[in-house]
Amino acid sequence: MKPLNLTEQILSEHLVGGAALPEAGTPITIKIDEAFTQDATGTMAMLQLEAMGVERVKTLAVNFVDHSMMQSGFRNPDDHEYLRSVSKRLGIIFSPPGAGICHFLNIENFVKPGMTGVGADSHTVNAGGMGAIYFGAGGYDVAFAMATGEYTLPMPEIVKVHLTGSLQPGVQAMDVILKMLSIVGVKGGKGKIFEYGGPGTASLSLSERATITNMGAEMGASTSIFPSDERTREYLASREREQDYRPLAADEGARYSDTIEIDLDQLEPLIALYPSPGNVERVADHVGTKIQQVCVGSCTNSSYENIASFGEQLKGKRVAVDTLLYPGSRAVAIMMANSGYLGSLFTSGVRVLENGCGACIGQGGSPPSKSVSLRTFNRNFPKRSGTPDAQVHLVSPAVAAASALTGEISLPKESLPFKQEPQVVDTQSFQMPIPADEAAKVEVVRGPNIMPLPDFEPLPDVLEGEVLLKLGDNISTDDIQPAGIYLPLRSNVKEYAMQATFTMVDQTFAERAVAHRDGGGHGFLIGGENYGQGSSREHAALCPRWLGVRCVIVKQFARIHVANLVNFGIVPLTFANADDYDRVTQGAHVSLKTGDLDGELALSVDGQEISLVPAFGKKDIPTLKAGGALALFKTTH
Repeated sequence: MKPLNLTEQILSEHLVGGAALPEAGTPITIKIDEAFTQDATGTMAMLQLEAMGVERVKTLAVNFVDHSMMQSGFRNPDDHEYLRSVSKRLGIIFSPPGAGICHFLNIENFVKPGMTGVGADSHTVNAGGMGAIYFGAGGYDVAFAMATGEYTLPMPEIVKVHLTGSLQPGVQAMDVILKMLSIVGVKGGKGKIFEYGGPGTASLSLSERATITNMGAEMGASTSIFPSDERTREYLASREREQDYRPLAADEGARYSDTIEIDLDQLEPLIALYPSPGNVERVADHVGTKIQQVCVGSCTNSSYENIASFGEQLKGKRVAVDTLLYPGSRAVAIMMANSGYLGSLFTSGVRVLENGCGACIGQGGSPPSKSVSLRTFNRNFPKRSGTPDAQVHLVSPAVAAASALTGEISLPKESLPFKQEPQVVDTQSFQMPIPADEAAKVEVVRGPNIMPLPDFEPLPDVLEGEVLLKLGDNISTDDIQPAGIYLPLRSNVKEYAMQATFTMVDQTFAERAVAHRDGGGHGFLIGGENYGQGSSREHAALCPRWLGVRCVIVKQFARIHVANLVNFGIVPLTFANADDYDRVTQGAHVSLKTGDLDGELALSVDGQEISLVPAFGKKDIPTLKAGGALALFKTTH
């Protein structure tokens, strides 16, 4: 039998139809063991699930509340009550506010080696630290997985990351993934799974592995995975889950499309400079730069190990700048209290905040104007912090601690051993599924901000209209549909679209788009490389669609965004010749024949034709023709 790498083993076990895995790029459908949402994506996913007529989910399913935690006004609390009640109705586990961050809670309590999963958040790939294959996806794809137990994606290439050596004092797991970003870049992982192996993996704890796989999303990767070994068993045993352990590793002689070599012995502290996780440089080259804020946490670096190592460096000292800390879960917070670090962090002047995403997604914690903020988070996109002219740099907890004490970017002088603390199992907060006959009697609670899903018309044979916006490279979903103060609007498509869509780029966009739509025109968007990078938020497709956008043409798309565009009936295309990007101007009158999406496609601009290439697959054509995935589902199920 052909030797298989770890990714191939798990995908083969889950492949629908049981045939051999195809070549990279060929669509595959796999059985899904778990599907989950968080509250910023969950309300829309649940509305879609209800619209499908689903009475009971087929997978292990969880709705986590961790994003919209501020509860300023009725909107967030109403969303949470909707999620609580619809979860009970559909057989979904509900994790309430305060329990912790979805990815962290998931790996603590639900993920097992060898599982497959999808989550309505790009950092779902965090689960790869447990030896599992998990993908970030748009809310509709997650709802569909809950309804059917299946998920379809192009077969990825599998790249081996061969680790040797071990991390030296002052160097942490964050530096490993920043090193990967320096090698691969923010778009070099598209269509790939990074499979970590080699003797260096044994030196990394499960929490360190999860930090590394978590930020694989910033490379555009489909996902990342570590083997399941003795370190995995140790972690599961510490969480009273040793029965979930299963050893998993690549077969001897397994093949990969490429190999990346990293010697952990040679790594040094690294920093990702504003405004991209891909702008990686040595911390040593920036020592002395004044800072005004430090933030520690997020789904990337909020484990007890991360926070205890941070707390140990601060013990008996006082921070020099505003320093915020977000524990990954209530269990981590309890461990901090039990170990004494919670008290010492307060004494050091650290602001210990709620167990949630917080400042990472712009929910509070914004830095001062024109300031520099060091964060152990995964993204530093422009304006994401909530302060338009602030600069956010990404670092490890060790660098964050050293810098918080000095008020300037600093190297950690040493790695102090931190106090070990027994794991805390905290599952009492979860609302678990009830029997189906009882669930059928549950009344779903809908607040006044939770609006019904809009109905979208099928794709016409010709799209004719205006280029509403021309954009550059690396446009993120934060640029398209920002979070932060707009998160409470996620349940109300009209308000979210009108108030937030492209507001960071052009505050006139929504009004112009609606006027064009109501005048009978179809909206077009033009973009550069890596369009739609970042979050999996499907609202970055749904809201433009509500505003009348029917086609997006770019040089290159990020992975998840293409699926979201298709799901809402927006035609995603790329330039056959990238230089043709320069031939299209904002405001140009354009047309596109869409009667035959399987044939040659060309954009007509002022009487001249520009050749285009589908970013969608043949299997997506019925969805686009129907006007979106939900419209197609209703006609075929």
